[in-house]
Amino acid sequence: MSGSRLVRAGVFSVLTAALGVSGCSTPDTFEQPVPVPEVDSTVEFEKVWSQSVGDGHDGDLLYLSPLDVGGTVYAVSADGELLAVDAETGKQQWERELNDRIFAGVGGDQAQLYLITREADLVALSREDGGELWRKELPTEALAAPQSNGALVVAQTTDGRVLAFDAATGDKLWQYDGVVPALSLRTAAAPLVGGDVVLASFSNGKLIALSADVGQPLWQYEVGQPQGRTELERLVDISGQPLVLDSAVMVSGYQGKLALVDIRTGQEIWSRKASSLHAPMIGEGNIYLSSANGNVVAYRGSDRRELWVQDALSWRQLTQPAVYENYLIIGDYEGYLHVLSGDDGSLVGQKHYDSDGLRVPLQRLANGNLMVYGNSGKLSVFKLRERN
Repeated sequence: MSGSRLVRAGVFSVLTAALGVSGCSTPDTFEQPVPVPEVDSTVEFEKVWSQSVGDGHDGDLLYLSPLDVGGTVYAVSADGELLAVDAETGKQQWERELNDRIFAGVGGDQAQLYLITREADLVALSREDGGELWRKELPTEALAAPQSNGALVVAQTTDGRVLAFDAATGDKLWQYDGVVPALSLRTAAAPLVGGDVVLASFSNGKLIALSADVGQPLWQYEVGQPQGRTELERLVDISGQPLVLDSAVMVSGYQGKLALVDIRTGQEIWSRKASSLHAPMIGEGNIYLSSANGNVVAYRGSDRRELWVQDALSWRQLTQPAVYENYLIIGDYEGYLHVLSGDDGSLVGQKHYDSDGLRVPLQRLANGNLMVYGNSGKLSVFKLRERN
C-alpha cells in the first residue's frame, strides 16, 4: 500500500442547478479507476438467501437502500416493485406493484413505510401489505430516503428544504429552507429524526440541528468550508447520514473533515481533515472511512491516529464499508465485493456480485448477516466464513 493520500478537487461530476432544482449527471470520476485487484481469498461469502427486486435502479443514479425493521426487509426498485421478505429466510411476505417511479426510500417506522416518487410525492404505505395510506406533494425532487420517529416523517429535497409531516395524517407540520450552492454532487444524506431533534446535512457543508416540534434551528456545524476559485473546487457536500454515538454524532464530508460533534450543542469534540461521500463506520474500537479517492482508511478511535490505508481500490467509486466481525466489506462501481482485514487493511476476500454495479451501502442486519442490494435489483444476504 502506497502512502499517497491526495484527494483532488473536482473528482466527481456535479449537478447543475436550474431554477433552484438540481439537474442530473453521472457519477463517473475524472481519474481512471485501478483494475480490480487480484486477491488470494482466505474469506468467502456464504449465501443465506437471494431475491430479485424489479429492475433495481433501472439505469437511474439513485440510492434505494432496503430497510431492515422488525425482522422484515423492505426493498423497492425504481420501476415501483416493493417487496417485504423475512430477514432470516428471505421468504417473501408480500409484493406490491406501485404505479409510480421511485426516487427515494425506503424509510419507515413501526407502522408505516415511506417512499418518494419521481414526481416528488411523499407516499406513506402500510407495513402490513404496502397499501397506500396518504400522499403529499413535495416542492421538488428528493434523493434521500424519508425518515420517521413514528410521530413525524421528514423529507429533504435537493434544493435544501427540510419538510416535516404528521406520520398518521400526512399533514404538513413545518418547513426549513436551507441554503445550497449552485453546484453539488448527485448524492444526498438522509435526515436523522430523533424524539426532540432532526439532524439535516446540506450540500453547503453544514450539519444543522432542528427542533422536531417546530423546525427551529438549534445549532449548526461546518463540516466543510468551500475553498478555491471554481465551483468544482468549492464542493463540500455531506452525502452520508451522520452516525449517532450516545450523546455525540460523527460526520464526514466531501473535501471537508471527519468530526465528532456534541449532539446537544453542536460543539466540536474533535476533527481531522478528510474527504468522503459516505458516513464513517465504527468497529473493534476503530473508525473506518471510505475516502472519495477510493482509499479505505482506519483510525484508532481513542486518539484518531491513522492505523492503515488501503489504496488498492483507488477511484473505484466505493460504497460505505460495512463491519462484519473483524472484517470490512465494501462494494464498487463494477459490482465487486471486497473484504478487508480490520487489523491491517489487507484484501482477504472478493466476490463479483452485480455486473450493473453497487451503489447502495451494504448493511448489517439485526441478526448479524450482511445484506447487499445491487444496481440491477439483486438483493442477497450473506454470511462470511474462513476458507478451509
